[in-house]
Amino acid sequence: MQKLIALFYRGLDILLALLLAGMALMVFLNVILRYAFDSGIAVSEEMSRFFFVWLTFIGAVVAHHHHMHMGMETVVAAFGRRGRMVLMGLSEIVIIGCSAVLFIGTWKQLPINMTMGAPVTMMPMGFVYGTGLFTGAGIILISLERLFRLLIGRMSDAEFARFAGQHHDAEDIEGRAS
Repeated sequence: MQKLIALFYRGLDILLALLLAGMALMVFLNVILRYAFDSGIAVSEEMSRFFFVWLTFIGAVVAHHHHMHMGMETVVAAFGRRGRMVLMGLSEIVIIGCSAVLFIGTWKQLPINMTMGAPVTMMPMGFVYGTGLFTGAGIILISLERLFRLLIGRMSDAEFARFAGQHHDAEDIEGRAS
């Protein structure tokens, strides 16, 4: 199961790299066309904006998986293991609530967005803003899994170190465990 999850996140990393490369290429091409030929490709302008939205929302799930979102690391680092457990539990509950709001809001807005077309490509805008479903569901699943492991006592010291922003300490702990 762990290999399948690692493969999934590796696929997301590749997708993010492709979105970033595509966005950079489209913007660069349009800059050259504007300055050299006083023209541009309207589709690439619109698609680069869509790629940016997808990049941001998919990247949020990957960042949450790797404990890379902003946090109050200075405060968390001041606590011991028990305090970090409580703070992590509270944090995951708040994250689940916020992600649920994102998911539900996107779900309610999706029928409206599917009827609206993008100005140039006429692609339904639901395909752009619908990424909130993936992001909300992805972050909720990650947080529920962490909360479950926290409650049954299966959270590793390396994860507590990552939660406190001590990524180098987490790598040391994992290295000793191997």
